[in-house]
Amino acid sequence: MTRLTKIAGSAAPLSIDNLDTDQIMPKQFLRIIDKAGLADGLLYDLRFDENGAPRGDCVLNRAEFAKARILIGGANFGCGSSREHAVWGLQQYGFAAVIAPSFAEIFYSNAMNNRLLLVQLERDVVDMLAREVTETPGAVISIDLEGQTVVSASGKPYAYSIGARHKRMVMEGMDTVDLTLQSLAQIEAFETVHFERRRWARVM
Repeated sequence: MTRLTKIAGSAAPLSIDNLDTDQIMPKQFLRIIDKAGLADGLLYDLRFDENGAPRGDCVLNRAEFAKARILIGGANFGCGSSREHAVWGLQQYGFAAVIAPSFAEIFYSNAMNNRLLLVQLERDVVDMLAREVTETPGAVISIDLEGQTVVSASGKPYAYSIGARHKRMVMEGMDTVDLTLQSLAQIEAFETVHFERRRWARVM
């Protein structure tokens, strides 16, 4: 898989605190056995009214944000139930990263495991980024994954923190299974010693 070092593109502001996974991907779109078609369900009740007509007040229905690669969200983004479909839907819609003041823990792990980059910045910085892209739709935000910086539309850099494991997963396109397999030699060596000492524990 291609190594990911930079994400750049226009951004869509969705400054809603406590946006939960039930809102991000409503339950009626979970009745599938694969990942196909989840873009249609993304934030469905925010994007469409009860008759299925697009809501004019939803930022994602505005043409200037149609091709946004980065979503700027509110605090506690992705709270609620553990719903990996929410991550898949965001990716299928075209988002490669979400910037927010904070993320729900389970959603954070699901996202990083699927190569959706989550960037946590201070609330005032996130609010400033949202204002910039609202005032200048189509303005480009750039994320340097190696340097761990977000460069605003006005060119100002902001550093962000990310754990070494999650950083590697996103950059290299690895999930938790891939990471485990990287240590296969050590695992096998441990098993050899373990079962030599406890032969009774080996299941044949």
